[in-house]
Amino acid sequence: MPKIIISCAITGSIHTPSMSPYLPVTGAEIADQAIGAAKAGATILHLHARDPANGRPSANPDHWAGFLPAIKAGCDAVVNMTTGGSAVMTLEARLEAPKRFCPEMCSLNMGTMNFALYPMAARITEWKHDWEEPFLKGTDDLVFKNTPRDIAHVLAEMGARGARFEFECYDISHLYMLKHFVDRGAVTGPFYIQFVFGVLGGMAADPDMLVLLRLTADRLFGDQYLFSVLAAGRQQIPMASMAAAMGGHVRVGLEDNLYLSKGVLARSNAEQVAQIRGIVEGMGRQVATPAEARAMLGLKGAGEVAF
Repeated sequence: MPKIIISCAITGSIHTPSMSPYLPVTGAEIADQAIGAAKAGATILHLHARDPANGRPSANPDHWAGFLPAIKAGCDAVVNMTTGGSAVMTLEARLEAPKRFCPEMCSLNMGTMNFALYPMAARITEWKHDWEEPFLKGTDDLVFKNTPRDIAHVLAEMGARGARFEFECYDISHLYMLKHFVDRGAVTGPFYIQFVFGVLGGMAADPDMLVLLRLTADRLFGDQYLFSVLAAGRQQIPMASMAAAMGGHVRVGLEDNLYLSKGVLARSNAEQVAQIRGIVEGMGRQVATPAEARAMLGLKGAGEVAF
């Protein structure tokens, strides 16, 4: 089997600071945890920013500047900046920091969907910030907008800056949307598909669905793609392990799951990376270095970014 890429999603827009004291929020915390994850074996670091004053998901490039240079100085991992940000951000806000910093990789959501996080609210008894409870409860009426026009705009803006993409597919229909852009000539291989499970509004973490997605992607894209799997919540490790056994790649991290095992909060992203690394190496897979991942994905190199 090919060497395996371990991605780690360091912090994100899904979990609020109230849900774990170990979720990094400030620039220093994000940088420290990202570097720790890289040292534990993470090949790619998937990054969001937060406002250090209140923990809100942030699109402000100044907040990104609080950790991007430190991460680059502290490790050689591939930096993958979100273009999804948060479902409540405009597309232009979501693109402001990636356009400024010109990373090697960006995430790109491949379809509009419900993004329902409100069941989390019932599990929180104490709120750290006043925005958290209304934000989560309000997601019963939240649409995450990623239209074909939006996708084309991201491809054009970030493609012109030399970025390659992690195509985030929350539904099988998103694979067909990707095929549409391949047919238009807007996407060329090799490309990296992230199958996303466990978000209410997208696919449940169902092993049969992973098999169907793999078969569909094989039919649509042949040997021109690599796939990775992330599962939000408690199915993170089981679904990642299944992906690794199928020859795919994996993503873990506190953006997707706050726990190391049932009832045990992960104290860092590095703990989750070490956990999945042990599993995949036990299967006989070797973890790709950042240099190997850059070659596999056709990336421009860390020397070509603007941070």
